[in-house]
Amino acid sequence: MQTPRNASATGSSARAALPPGQRRRHDFPRFGVPFLSRPPVTDVPELAVTGAVEHELRLPLTEVLDTLPRVVQAADLHCVATWSATGLHWSGVSFRQFWRQVVVPRCRPAGAVAVIAHGADGVTAVLDMRDAMADDVMLADRLDGRPLDDGHGAPLRLVSPGQYGYKNIKHLIRLEATRTFPRPGFVLGEHPRARVAFEERDPYLNARIYRLIGRALTPPIAWMNRR
Repeated sequence: MQTPRNASATGSSARAALPPGQRRRHDFPRFGVPFLSRPPVTDVPELAVTGAVEHELRLPLTEVLDTLPRVVQAADLHCVATWSATGLHWSGVSFRQFWRQVVVPRCRPAGAVAVIAHGADGVTAVLDMRDAMADDVMLADRLDGRPLDDGHGAPLRLVSPGQYGYKNIKHLIRLEATRTFPRPGFVLGEHPRARVAFEERDPYLNARIYRLIGRALTPPIAWMNRR
């Protein structure tokens, strides 16, 4: 598992070597599908916990962020399409602390092997609990000392530096505990682990083939996300 930037070479300083197959970008674009959607704005943002739990929970984000110690860490973000944004400074709370100190006593998850992160823009990702409970996984509300903007996941983003960007869900609104892993899609499917250090880009495609596809798709996708 990749560790925070200031504690490991794979987290990388601005000039350190990148993980296999990655290329450094000098910007940090909004990137993903759906290309042109923006999440609805709510007056009181919340985070819900549902799924394989005895009691579901809905918490205002102020309660999520103000009741746990704040964490600040430097960690790069590695997009599965082969580009990397380096030297990012995230601020928020530890996912592991949130799960152990809030979810476990209040929701009583039963036998969960994974958690499905849901974004307000309709994007989801499945995180193996072994990855979700890593030291550097965060619920972040700030980037480089400023509140997250709409392009990077306001008001709350899941940040998992050791996994590819598609596991780092923007506009996080719900965590769904699950006892089983959903099946990945057959075309450019979601890898169960998506660990950057092992180049787990896709459950089916060879990583080198995926690199070619990702590099071809990056320019048009980045352009559409800027619109």
